Amino acid sequence: MIKPVRTIEVVPKLPAELEPLREIAYNLRWAWDHDTIELFRRLDRGLWETTEHNPVRMLGTISQERLNALAANASFRAELARIAERLDDYMKQTEPAWFRAKHSQAQDLLVAYFSMEFGLTDCIPTYSGGLGMLAGDHLKSSSDQGIPLVGIGLAFQQGYFRQYLNADGWQGESYPINDFYTMPMQLERDAGGNPIIVAIPFPGREVKAQVWRVQVGRVPLYLLDTNIPANAPADRDITDQLYGGDMEMRIQQEIVLGIGGMRALRTLGLSPTVIHVNEGHAAFSALERIRQLMEEHNVPFEVARWAAMAGSIFTTHTPVPAGIDQFGVELIDKYLTPYYEWLKITREEFLALGRINPNNWQEPFNMAVLALHLSAFRNGVSKLHASVSRRMWQNLWPGLPEHEVPITSISNGVHIPSWTSFDMAELYDRYLGPAWRTDQANGDLWKGVEQIPLEELWRTHERRRERLVAVARRRLQEQLRRRGALQSEIDEAGEALNPAALTIGFARRFATYKRAALLLKDPERLKRILLNPERPVQIIFAGKAHPADGPGKEIIRQIVHFARQEDVRRHVVFLEDYDANLARYLVAGADVWLNTPRRPREASGTSGMKAVANGVLHVSTLDGWWDEAYSKDVGWAIGQGEVYADEAYQDQVEAEALYDLLEKEIVPLFYERGPDGVPRRWAERMRRAIAQLVPYYNTNRMVREYTERMYLPAHEHFRRLCADEMLRARELAAWVNKVRKGWAQVWIRSVETSRDLERIGVGEQFDVHAEIFLGELAAEDVLVELYFGRLDPDRGITEPQVVQMEHAGVHDDRLHTFQSTVTCTQSGRFGYTVRVRPAHPDLPDAFLPGMIIWAV
Repeated sequence: MIKPVRTIEVVPKLPAELEPLREIAYNLRWAWDHDTIELFRRLDRGLWETTEHNPVRMLGTISQERLNALAANASFRAELARIAERLDDYMKQTEPAWFRAKHSQAQDLLVAYFSMEFGLTDCIPTYSGGLGMLAGDHLKSSSDQGIPLVGIGLAFQQGYFRQYLNADGWQGESYPINDFYTMPMQLERDAGGNPIIVAIPFPGREVKAQVWRVQVGRVPLYLLDTNIPANAPADRDITDQLYGGDMEMRIQQEIVLGIGGMRALRTLGLSPTVIHVNEGHAAFSALERIRQLMEEHNVPFEVARWAAMAGSIFTTHTPVPAGIDQFGVELIDKYLTPYYEWLKITREEFLALGRINPNNWQEPFNMAVLALHLSAFRNGVSKLHASVSRRMWQNLWPGLPEHEVPITSISNGVHIPSWTSFDMAELYDRYLGPAWRTDQANGDLWKGVEQIPLEELWRTHERRRERLVAVARRRLQEQLRRRGALQSEIDEAGEALNPAALTIGFARRFATYKRAALLLKDPERLKRILLNPERPVQIIFAGKAHPADGPGKEIIRQIVHFARQEDVRRHVVFLEDYDANLARYLVAGADVWLNTPRRPREASGTSGMKAVANGVLHVSTLDGWWDEAYSKDVGWAIGQGEVYADEAYQDQVEAEALYDLLEKEIVPLFYERGPDGVPRRWAERMRRAIAQLVPYYNTNRMVREYTERMYLPAHEHFRRLCADEMLRARELAAWVNKVRKGWAQVWIRSVETSRDLERIGVGEQFDVHAEIFLGELAAEDVLVELYFGRLDPDRGITEPQVVQMEHAGVHDDRLHTFQSTVTCTQSGRFGYTVRVRPAHPDLPDAFLPGMIIWAV
């Protein structure tokens, strides 16, 4: 390939009257503003589609003649001026957003949100699935709410793969090149106009990365790009493919993301007080943050660690250990040995940060464990997922009951304006007013949905289904043309699906636990459901399997083969290359959104939330978000949340349950029509689902919850520990060191009560006294707690009350007495015990791992 001697960047030449289009195009707020999208469509509707909804590429492709004609068009200029003014008001917060209105005292807060992938819009394909879509929606809602946050990710030259199927239905992958210069992203430059370059330590060299900025409303997203001439060819490929390559490529990407991301923030002059790691890929950021604090304040590792930990948040999305990145010790030694020296800790101490058992030299280095060890705030993304995570990681806090493992839940949501169809948005505007776009967590506002006439709601939804069928037919024909199919097959694809039939949507990653083929368990029974001439049903499948996931690809192949059978080919289709654009049609146009994960493998799932925002009813196993959101008034549950040891048996039971739901409830309800053709009971359920679920399962509520439960407390704690040359962090580190040295001497000598407790009446009280030997520790160094609750059949304490015991005296300087009073409020068989744990007002975590003593 011929190389240039010099490169130049050619930018669109806009008439002066249209110059505001440039700023609008480079701010992704257009991605969730229907008026702005319509403005770009007016430029050239065909070009809008062929550029994959990329306004920057449009402006560089559209003819000068067309631009001049629009510049002379008074109507277009007026609309452009209106939209430019709205964007300006939005950016300046002419009307203060939620954060400024409610938390103006914390304006020095800055959150850095790290994620391997971000799903923002069609023309920036740096996402693979739900994790990226969640991250993108997190940025959008942070922008809408005015939360001071920046995003950190990687600029993937090829992004995630494009999917195609061969004649046998087997998935293939292609990797188109992303041209960042024609996308809504811009290089960060220094005062001299040169690209900002970040140096990242690698074995025997430094890898350089330039920094692209994607403006997401008020929130900047910084993406690191190693594909620059200063790097060797192999290093240029680090930011080539999302989730591509082997484990060595993965650790390289995660070093660039975590360590490079922290260095990029410093180079850009940004000093975040809070670091939020979205999944473990970016956990190396904690190590670099500790190193920077050690360097800036001349403090040892333990001091910097406690300060960094206080301002760190880790959100886990993985409910099974196998889904977490784990690196062999040889890779850690190869790439991170300099950090042993920079952090001034031993190799063994470093490796212990990423291990459950630090004494197991065979255990790999686990990125989730690293994040859990170095974060003060940890959460799962649904209530069930948090429970699963506490069970999964209980060994990190030995001696602590599972329910007290410090992993809480903040349930995911979706960015409602991004996923609500234009038709539904108009309906909401009419009956809810414009506030639904910004005040999505207001339950009283969403009660207004009950005022939407059933006929109007249903007709709106029918238009969306018709549009979905049209898009599905067009994409089917395109798939067949690419495959070289006969013209007769292409013509027949134009008649697939029925615009009036009950339409089931299933679209997601084709991981095996999601069980996309569960509906095919009994093909003949499924055919009877699909082919009922009075009550026809159809299914639209879409989704990608990871390139290395052979079983996932086989599921796609199985579905494609079923869909090609002559009797069902107009009722079942698989649409290739699932992306955000297709997702918007599916979640708006399906009647039923189907989700069949094997409980408890789904951390949350968000596609069903997007469907509900459009009035699409959800049918799912009780897993992820549906476990907490389901009620019989708003959707359907497959099974009762059972978990079977025999997965094949579980699949059979739940397939039968799904068939029963379809035959006995869902299909009859859909086709129960009045004289006007409206399925009133179905439409009523649509309204209830919107009114009950949308106010909670949205990212505005989610980011507010992160802000008030995590960001602000983490910010205050970090600032407090760093103040006065990190005085309190130094004191905390010294205290922890003292407690660790003295903990082996702590023991509970006796636990006694003030009366005979074989039998006691409801409402009566008893006192508990504990004698505890603290050795060199003082009473204020510990928390002594009474642990009291009902007994289960195995004599274990359930539903405990934890009551702090009061210090009542000391004998011989080291033997301390603590006491508490218990009131018996219920009858039954109860028990109690006493425990001791370290306590300090500046401790970021309530529990120091491995430091809890129970009475025996």
